[in-house]
Amino acid sequence: MALKDLFERDVQELEREGILFTTLEKLVAWGRSNSLWPATFGLACCAIEMMASTDARNDLARFGSEVFRASPRQADVMIVAGRLSKKMAPVMRRVWEQMPDPKWVISMGACASSGGMFNNYAIVQNVDSVVPVDVYVPGCPPRPEALIYAVMQLQKKVRGQAVNERGEKLPPVAAWKRARG
Repeated sequence: MALKDLFERDVQELEREGILFTTLEKLVAWGRSNSLWPATFGLACCAIEMMASTDARNDLARFGSEVFRASPRQADVMIVAGRLSKKMAPVMRRVWEQMPDPKWVISMGACASSGGMFNNYAIVQNVDSVVPVDVYVPGCPPRPEALIYAVMQLQKKVRGQAVNERGEKLPPVAAWKRARG
């Protein structure tokens, strides 16, 4: 018992000096969660709110996601902002496939998540039928703060800190381990 107390005291002393202990997996997850680079994929009015999330008032850069990439090969998060037409769905799928693993998807707005008010033959009723979605952002259009909250939730999932409604810890979003559709 005395040896355990000595070890805990030593760890606490080291932490006060700025030395931290972690695993390589947690360190990589922390790095990934704090440098999520979105691919620009704005389709409708939600794209304006997505752009507003990077302005000085909202400042998405605080969360490491200010670098919106025009090339999918340099992005790891796709934010689908707005209604997705069936004609555009194969293009979106191709962009998603060009993104390197690990990759995540945020469905932004009612149209991307459920088709919104466009219940017709031309609009995809759920982006999840084209690419797997990790976080949904409700609203029509959702405010920039809602997108920032979604990015924060995705960061928690990447780090393995997310919990469900019952308070149970959810497994980390490990795109390199799970099957993608």
